[in-house]
Amino acid sequence: MISQKIPDSGIVLLEERGYELVYLDQEYPLETEELLKVCRDADALLCLLSDHINADFLQQCHKLQVVANYAVGYENIDVPTARERGIVVTNTPDVLSKATADLAFGLLLAVSRRIVEAHQYILEGEFDGWKSTLLLGTEISGKTLGVLGAGRIGTEMAKRAIGFDMDVIYHSRSPKSHLDDTGCRWVDLETLLSESDFISLHLPLTTETKLIINAKTLARMKQGVYLINTGRGKLVDEQALVTALRTGQLAGAGLDVYELEPDIHPELTELNNVVLLPHIGSATTEARDKMAGLCASAIIDVLEGRTPPNQV
Repeated sequence: MISQKIPDSGIVLLEERGYELVYLDQEYPLETEELLKVCRDADALLCLLSDHINADFLQQCHKLQVVANYAVGYENIDVPTARERGIVVTNTPDVLSKATADLAFGLLLAVSRRIVEAHQYILEGEFDGWKSTLLLGTEISGKTLGVLGAGRIGTEMAKRAIGFDMDVIYHSRSPKSHLDDTGCRWVDLETLLSESDFISLHLPLTTETKLIINAKTLARMKQGVYLINTGRGKLVDEQALVTALRTGQLAGAGLDVYELEPDIHPELTELNNVVLLPHIGSATTEARDKMAGLCASAIIDVLEGRTPPNQV
């Protein structure tokens, strides 16, 4: 069972193995109850992050052996219930790290150099020649990037920042030798908040990290910092973010994910110092093809009695 449209690479792999596919060739999720109606007798489910696979769903799919999630995150799936029922859950790590880091760094550049504002300025017919103070932004060379979450994507983000002559500090549960060897420096959370000129979020969503960016942590940041979030929307309290952007505590923000996605705090859309994207962190042809292949391969592994390498 494939819940939504995916690249053909995953479809081909499954068809070549002779599996009977129920493929919902659409780019929107069904309500959980509707998806259950067509998935109840499936042996495998390939789902997207926007599909909500809860405990009741898993309990009613009596034949289900594997749920392959077309994403790195898997908070849309009740993993404890899946584990209790012996259902394997997999994700798609590694293959989208570079694409997402590219976008995160693109957001950093876009908001610090006011690229979207400048584009709109042209479209509105305002450009009438060079001016010394027109749309002044800030340089990133020599500035400090704080990477919050030093997993695969956070590591790739750090690499890109080093290439732009930024100083990189990072916070994770423990120091990472592969980052320390490149000149990055592990710091505690308080130091990252107070020393960073730019902060990029790459944390998983857990009870500990939910709304980690809130009124209190925003107040502890250096005034004029830029915040980038391509991680999880619920890492950020959007009302507190709006307040910090309006008061100047934050100079700007670049967001690809949202607290109540797909809904976006309406005041965010009114601010010129924010760049908003529609959750396209991994949206490259290369990354999405590889994600589809990973999901299909995981399903094949489980149905043929093997343990998939990307089991969560």
